[in-house]
Amino acid sequence: FKMSMKLRDLIRKVRACKTAAEERAVIAKESAMIRTAIREEQEHYRHRNVAKLLFMHMLGYPTHFGQLECLKLIASPHFPEKRIGYLGMMLLLSEQADVLMLATNSLKNDLNAKNKFVAGLALCTIGNLATSDMSRDLAPEVDKHLKAPTPYLRKKACLAMARCLTKCPDMVDDFVDRVVTLLKDKSHGVLITVVQLMTVVLLVDVQNAEEEGIEDITETPCRVAFLRLVPALVKLLRNLLSMGYSPEHEVGGISDPFLQVQILTVLRLLGTNNEEASEEMNDVLAQVATNTETSKNAGNAILYECVQTIMATESEDSLRVLAVNILGRFLLNRDNNIRYVALNTLARCVEEQKHSGGSVLVASGENANSAASALQRHRTTVVDCLKDPDISIRQRALELIYHLVNQENVEDLTAELLNYLVLCPREHRADICARVLRVVDTYSPDDRWRVDTLITMLTIAGRETSTDVQYATIVYISRSSEDIQAYATHKLLKAIRDDDGTQLGLLEVGIWCIGEFGDFLLNPYSYEIPAKLDEPSSTVSFMQLDAATVVDTVEAVTKRHSCPQTVKERSLTCFAKLSDRYADKADPATLSRLHELIKKNQDSHSLELQLRSCEYDALLNAAKGISTPAGGNKDDDIFGVTTEPGVVSAQVISAAKEALARMPVVDLKVLQRKQAAAHFGEIGMGVVPRTNGTANGAAAKGGDLLDLEDIFSSGAPAAAPVVATETQNGSSAPAAQPAKSDVDLLADIFSASALPSQAAAPPTSMGGVDLFAAPALSQPAAPAVINPMDLFGSPPPPALAASVPLSADPFGS
Repeated sequence: FKMSMKLRDLIRKVRACKTAAEERAVIAKESAMIRTAIREEQEHYRHRNVAKLLFMHMLGYPTHFGQLECLKLIASPHFPEKRIGYLGMMLLLSEQADVLMLATNSLKNDLNAKNKFVAGLALCTIGNLATSDMSRDLAPEVDKHLKAPTPYLRKKACLAMARCLTKCPDMVDDFVDRVVTLLKDKSHGVLITVVQLMTVVLLVDVQNAEEEGIEDITETPCRVAFLRLVPALVKLLRNLLSMGYSPEHEVGGISDPFLQVQILTVLRLLGTNNEEASEEMNDVLAQVATNTETSKNAGNAILYECVQTIMATESEDSLRVLAVNILGRFLLNRDNNIRYVALNTLARCVEEQKHSGGSVLVASGENANSAASALQRHRTTVVDCLKDPDISIRQRALELIYHLVNQENVEDLTAELLNYLVLCPREHRADICARVLRVVDTYSPDDRWRVDTLITMLTIAGRETSTDVQYATIVYISRSSEDIQAYATHKLLKAIRDDDGTQLGLLEVGIWCIGEFGDFLLNPYSYEIPAKLDEPSSTVSFMQLDAATVVDTVEAVTKRHSCPQTVKERSLTCFAKLSDRYADKADPATLSRLHELIKKNQDSHSLELQLRSCEYDALLNAAKGISTPAGGNKDDDIFGVTTEPGVVSAQVISAAKEALARMPVVDLKVLQRKQAAAHFGEIGMGVVPRTNGTANGAAAKGGDLLDLEDIFSSGAPAAAPVVATETQNGSSAPAAQPAKSDVDLLADIFSASALPSQAAAPPTSMGGVDLFAAPALSQPAAPAVINPMDLFGSPPPPALAASVPLSADPFGS
């Protein structure tokens, strides 16, 4: 009784199990019984055992031991057993199974059977499992059924042939004529399968053409033959649209939507890059787009495929506008699936048009009848999708908004992006910030708006922004006029005060700007925002601050327990810069406090903080004319440039003040000429800020922000340029010579004689995009001796020129 348990009894037992362990025990016991029956060759239970194996397979249990039983069943002369065998073969076997080759002879015999249902089972199996060898052997038998008298076999033969041609692409040309004949069939089932076969043949033909290196894939013999069928396909589609009520093929009030979708798919493949075919199908596409009912999903499916076809073919502008409007209606649908499809299709169409050289992001007044302007009209609907609770809808809307930005709407859409930045998941913020940076860089109307937007973004998502966003913000601020620099510094100081210490990017950019432009904070600032269409003019004002308040703000950031070491390093550089900025503007108590804050970390456990503290202390003393002894010998100055013991030379004082001065902005063209002379090649900038049409103070003086190393080195060997990297950016390690002696690195700034040089190691980067780096080349074995005090000296001869890596980042960490 147990050996012959019926399938329904096994199902009852499994359903009665209360735990997964109990179910596994029932399946294991029944599997053991089936194995015993297989081993004992119990033929009268074979079909029952395979049926039970199918049920186990549905539950996810291994059933590979029953594969040969399926092959034995398909060889049975009885139809019920053969049906179970073919079903088991299609489910339990894959095309990688070795035993599948054993079924080739049985399949050939069944294809020649007089019973159409037996032949239908064989055709179904070929359509699901045929390998390349089986396809080549059985294709002639399948071809016979393409001419079968019954539609039942013709439609199954079309699907089986599609599988064979996919596995053996070289047979495509032999069956093109057969497809042309079948397209005249009157059975809807045969027509659907024939159109599917045409789709497969076209895709395989394109693959063959690419593998053979054919440049013009639109002129292959297979494609040319199918292009002659475009009028027939158009007529067939038009007949479906005008067909009356047909209960056999109607779905939701639409006449055979499955066949309509398949025909539109083939038309899309044939109309791509073919103006003549596209022109023939324009009228019927417009008819489908205007006459299809959208109240049911069947109509939406047809419209979606129609939009795909219009966008892929060489359609007229009016049709493209119609397609965009259809997708705009989809965006108003309550079904999230339809809205997702619409957003995805719009984004893909925009991207494809960009790659093809089309101009999608045109102004609303230009070419008002184009698809691009139609897409801009649905901008509000797309922006509303950012408020959808479904994360997938929000992500697709976000992708589309990036493509919609242009010169006219950049301010509105960027505001929407910043609003979404507040609500979006934290793991998506870094990507959004990078995209906003690209939008700002490309379409910014003026420098003030650009800087304001980047500061707002750092205030919202400073902890998630990458270093390239921070560096770019610093570059934009430094290249701006003094008016915008003052505005940015005031706004950053206010943002730092309001922040709880978690926005790391804001702190790093803000502290850098406070150190560089801190003197602007001592004066009040006001700016009048011009009136817009719907907003009156307004005034932005910042009160003047005293030096002590500025120092208190930066010190408060460093005292937080959550303050990272990188921010503390920036703050030391900031204190050193402020000591120079406030030298003649602050009271002696504040200046003394700044010096104490710098010396505070001379005993720090962090080597970087300790090194910066000692070096900045020596630099400030040198600027004041105070000598700093080297080691235990009080007569030797740490800078190595002395005329008499205990006296700081005028050269050292001048160089120290120059090192503490504001970072200059140099002409990009001058830098390029210097780099070309030194065999640098192209500039390796990660982000090159754009220059607006309106000139500002920095732009009038010249190009991009670079640190002193780029200005002073002129392609010189590594000894002299260390001064800029150390003093301006606060870096504690020389860029080109990490293998130095333990002598204080500041000695490189002022020493008259070069230290023994070692082989230069490649500079390391702190991560992110390197705004200023140029490709580093190997240094010459014997560098020319350069006067380190000749800050603006001409470049050395090309034969002796050495590549000096540009600064890794504006912070100098």
